[in-house]
Amino acid sequence: LTADDHDSRVPAPQAGRGGEPEPEPRGIEWLFFGEDGFRVGWRIAAFALLLKMLFQVVGFVFGTLHLTGGSGEVSAWDALISELAGFVTAAVAVAVMAKVEERRILDYNLRGTHRLAHFSGGLAAGFLALSTLVGVLAWGHWLTFGAASISGAEIVRYGAVWGCVFLLVGFVEEGTMRCYALYTLTRGINFWWALATVAGICLYLVVRPRGNGAWGVAAFALVGLVPCLVLHLKKAESAAFWQAAWVTSTFFGFGHTSNNGENWIGIFAAALIGFVFCASVKVTGSAWWAIGCHAAWDWGETFFYGTADSGFTAHGHYLASTPAGATLWSGGADGPEGSVLVVPVVLLLLAAVALLYGRRRSATVNAEAATQAG
Repeated sequence: LTADDHDSRVPAPQAGRGGEPEPEPRGIEWLFFGEDGFRVGWRIAAFALLLKMLFQVVGFVFGTLHLTGGSGEVSAWDALISELAGFVTAAVAVAVMAKVEERRILDYNLRGTHRLAHFSGGLAAGFLALSTLVGVLAWGHWLTFGAASISGAEIVRYGAVWGCVFLLVGFVEEGTMRCYALYTLTRGINFWWALATVAGICLYLVVRPRGNGAWGVAAFALVGLVPCLVLHLKKAESAAFWQAAWVTSTFFGFGHTSNNGENWIGIFAAALIGFVFCASVKVTGSAWWAIGCHAAWDWGETFFYGTADSGFTAHGHYLASTPAGATLWSGGADGPEGSVLVVPVVLLLLAAVALLYGRRRSATVNAEAATQAG
């Protein structure tokens, strides 16, 4: 299923006595149920609560088995165990929601054609886009490189471990944001609910100003306001998808404010690339490109080039790099994502996705229409 496809598993209105449709929910029942059953807002809330509960349970189990790392610096192996716990948590949560909603896990934006090709294309695009950003920073002397930190078999070993780490990161973050949340919200959101949710996120950051780079969330929220309003006023068929993309991308940026070393540009960039991942779902029909791109970007940043990744610097990376000059250009402790130069690179990535996959999708749709007409 793509984001545009009708969900065949949504039950049609049940007929009452005499063959007449059941009346729509009223009163307090209206708050919880709509024409398609349990409202998507409550489904998202249930999913979030389930994630939190399972995270505690899985964390307790991993801690009891002494699988989690101790205090001190986080190694590649500690990161692998931590992300594995996150993957188990997310997979179980999605599986439970799929069971309750009478769907399959793949229904949450994991179907579509050419999945392996899209995943591979995402891997290539993510590493190429990050390399472009790093190259520009090095050219402008905002990033300097020293001798390689590791050599020989260590390159292969650490490269593989960090590869597994960020593959899990891609599955967890895309699985929750661009799979379950985007799929679910698309089927029950409107502009006013989207606006209320985004405003609520921004208000939370104002009331509890503990996040790093919180202004980046507000900046992205404002950027998405006008396009979503225009789509709403035009009653565009795709309005719900883009409103859901606005909400999930804003929340994706919000989720990064808890990282140390973040600045507002890095938070804005996180939300913006989250939007790119949403757009990739629209044009490819699934989240596989987003999963690959996410994993490759983080792997290149953390392991290959040895830069900070959202304020986190890995141990056991290949190249050694140091930011230089003004933080606005270098990104400082945030890493390349905190540089203002990340914005045009991400926009180029968005354009590439739209041009490469959008044309193919249009050609496929036209071909199918012509076949049906014949």
